[in-house]
Amino acid sequence: MKKIYNLIIGLMTVAAIAGCEENELSHTEVTPVTDLYAPENNAFFNLGAQSAAVFEWAAAKAADNGVVLYEVAFDVENGDFSAPIFKLPSDGQGLQRTLTLSFSDLNKIAVLAGIQPEAIGKLKWTVLSSKGINTQPSMASSLIEVERPAGFPPPDELYMLGTGTEVGDELANGMLMKKIGSSIFEIYTSLKPGNYYFAERNSGTPDTYYLDGDKLKADGTTEVTGPEQVYRIRVDFSNGTSEIATIETIELWFPPLGQFLFDLPYIGNGTWKIENTPIEFKQESWGRDERYKFRFAIKQDGADSYEWFGSVNGDNSRPDDSTADSFWYMVPVTDDFWANCFKFATPVDNNNADISIVFNTSVPEYTHIVEPQ
Repeated sequence: MKKIYNLIIGLMTVAAIAGCEENELSHTEVTPVTDLYAPENNAFFNLGAQSAAVFEWAAAKAADNGVVLYEVAFDVENGDFSAPIFKLPSDGQGLQRTLTLSFSDLNKIAVLAGIQPEAIGKLKWTVLSSKGINTQPSMASSLIEVERPAGFPPPDELYMLGTGTEVGDELANGMLMKKIGSSIFEIYTSLKPGNYYFAERNSGTPDTYYLDGDKLKADGTTEVTGPEQVYRIRVDFSNGTSEIATIETIELWFPPLGQFLFDLPYIGNGTWKIENTPIEFKQESWGRDERYKFRFAIKQDGADSYEWFGSVNGDNSRPDDSTADSFWYMVPVTDDFWANCFKFATPVDNNNADISIVFNTSVPEYTHIVEPQ
C-alpha cells in the first residue's frame, strides 16, 4: 500500500513540474510580425546624403501580454534570412516598433551586401520578434533600393605595396601609412615603374584598394610609368578620392644668412638625410644666430608650389640633453622669414652634422634629427 502511495505522489510531482515548465515556456511565446509599414517596398535612398531611414512595423503579441523584443534583419536582395548579413535591435534597445538607421550605417550594410561604391543595389529586410528566446521571424519582408556614395568605410590601418614600391609585392612587407584623419591616410615614398596598391592589413586575405585617376576603388592595382620619383600620396576613404604630389626637393632655410644651405637627399622609407655637412652659426651683435626650418618643393596637378615645415612654436630656445623629442616635430608653417624656426644645439656650431627628416610611421609625429659629428 505504501509503495502505491509513493508512486502516486511521484506521478503527481512529475505532472506538476511538467505543468510548471509548460506554463513558463508559454510565457515566452510571441506571434510573428504580420505587416511592415515603412519604408514602402522598393523605396530609394541615396546614401551620400546626411540623413536616416526609419523602419516601422506592426506589433507582435506576447502570450503573457508583456513586452516583445524586436530585431531587424537585413539580407541580400534574393536572400531568405537563413544567414542574414546584418541584424540589430530596434530603437529603445529592442522595445520599440521602429528602427532609425543613419545612411552611414546603411552604407556599411550595403558594403556587406556587395554593393559597390557609386552603384545602386537592393537590400532585403524583415523583423524578428521574441521574449529573448523562441524568436519568431516575420513572414513579411520588404526591399529598399540604395545608391552608395563614393568611398569605403575606413580601415583601422592601411598598407602600401606592389612591384613599383620600395618594399615589393610581399604582403608582410607592406608599408604602414600614417592616419592623419578619421578616414585619411598618407605616405611619403618613392615609386618606380611597376604597380602599387593598398591593403587594410599585412597578413591573411585583406580587402585591397587601388587608384583609378584620383578615385579610390576596390580590388586592383595602379600602374606606374616614367622615372622613379618621391611622392606624397593621400587617400580619403570617406569620399573615395586621392591626392598625389611629387616632392621635388627639401631645402634647409637658414634665415641668419637669408639663404638655403643645402638640399637633403631622399634615402627611402619617407626619410631624407644629409651626412657630415658643416654648420656654422652667424655672429650677431647680441650673440650667434642658429635658426632654421625647411622648404619642400611640391608639384601637384602640374603646378609647382612650396610647403614650409617648422616648429609648432613661434620661437624657441636652443635645445639641450633635457629637451623633449617633441621639440623636433615638424608641422606646416608659413613662409615668414623668421617665424616657427627651430634652433640648432650649441655643439652643432662650427661642426659637421648628420641631419635627417623622418616622415613615416616609425615616429609618433613627423620629425627631424640633428646629430653633431
